[in-house]
Amino acid sequence: MTSIFTRVDPVPLGPAVEIFTLMKAYREDTSSNKINLSIGAYRDNDGSPWVLPVVRKVEADQVASVDHEYLDILGDTQFSDAAIELLLGSDSPAIKEKRVFGIQVLSGTGGLRVGAELLRSLGHSHVYISAPTWPNHRLVFQNAGFENVLSYRYWDGKNKKLDFDGMIEDLKAAPEKSVVVLHACAHNPTGIDPTVEQWQMILNVVKERNLTTFFDSAYQGFASGDLTRDAAAIRSFVSQGMGVLCAQSFAKNFGLYNERVGNLAFVVNDPAVIPNIKSHLTLLVRGNYSNPPAHGMRIVKKVLTDSKLFAEWQQQITTMANRIIEMRKLLREKLEKLGTPGKWNHITDQIGMFSFTGLTEQQISYLVTNCHVYLPKNGRISLCGINSSNIDHLAQSIHEAVSKYP
Repeated sequence: MTSIFTRVDPVPLGPAVEIFTLMKAYREDTSSNKINLSIGAYRDNDGSPWVLPVVRKVEADQVASVDHEYLDILGDTQFSDAAIELLLGSDSPAIKEKRVFGIQVLSGTGGLRVGAELLRSLGHSHVYISAPTWPNHRLVFQNAGFENVLSYRYWDGKNKKLDFDGMIEDLKAAPEKSVVVLHACAHNPTGIDPTVEQWQMILNVVKERNLTTFFDSAYQGFASGDLTRDAAAIRSFVSQGMGVLCAQSFAKNFGLYNERVGNLAFVVNDPAVIPNIKSHLTLLVRGNYSNPPAHGMRIVKKVLTDSKLFAEWQQQITTMANRIIEMRKLLREKLEKLGTPGKWNHITDQIGMFSFTGLTEQQISYLVTNCHVYLPKNGRISLCGINSSNIDHLAQSIHEAVSKYP
């Protein structure tokens, strides 16, 4: 008789998750110059986590009044309705025609997983993700049962820009009904988004090839500071009659990282299919986590449905976005002032929380080992980890690494 708990049938060691390995190494580093550019969580100019004041206010008001009863399996419908209105705009024809619905999920990751399981159960077997993409995309779809997790070209490493021609060529070659995962804004990890004209060409290919569009919206408002601008790609698809899925996360734009607040939005062509889709989703969620948590959701719902609180929130996400934009500008200026080899305009050309630096693994190893600057091997840095007290050390360290290992 064997068991996973005995040495007779040993459990192999699984691969480490790089970001959390870097976080551990950073915490154990005793250097006063250490910088953590790995984790995607907002930090203020003092390097401290920032709880949005509007979140503090709502949380304090709700402490004495909330209960801890179970939510429905598909979550709070008022929250989902508010999340969809944020995503598509209150004047969206799809909303008015009742072709839209959403379910509360466990942040963006949970939305992706539930959506992936639904699509797989309905017969989809091919999914295309960008190269590169957020590492969890591949794992989520693989674990949901997709046999073919494929990539479309996205990053042109030589020129540090979008490989748009490669992307279009790969999407045109995708089998019909393949799922294509698109980043709504602030592409992770590159920070490069298609232009308005390029989005239209992507839409045309998706329609021509009859692909299933699955948007990942993790940074609405947090990327540019403009909620409408950051949702423009999705709104364009919907306004032109496209059906889409979209996983919405409220971790970044509300600073609610550990509350797992998310919504999975569906835009369909025929409202008559909605009850059938919900029936499948109910079984999937019931067999997965039963029902979603309430605390963080209630905070987001209150802010999204109260005009005064909503205005305060908009100001605060603009504050976060502007600080990141300023750090981009300063880092580029300091690298160019030092005469760091290469061109660094891509830092300010990119948008959002992350920058794909183009640094090599050898340069990155030097930064981690010699300069106490922690970032993953693909060269993606979180701009949130940069502030006025460490930017000079960071720029000097990058200059040394690039100069030493050209």
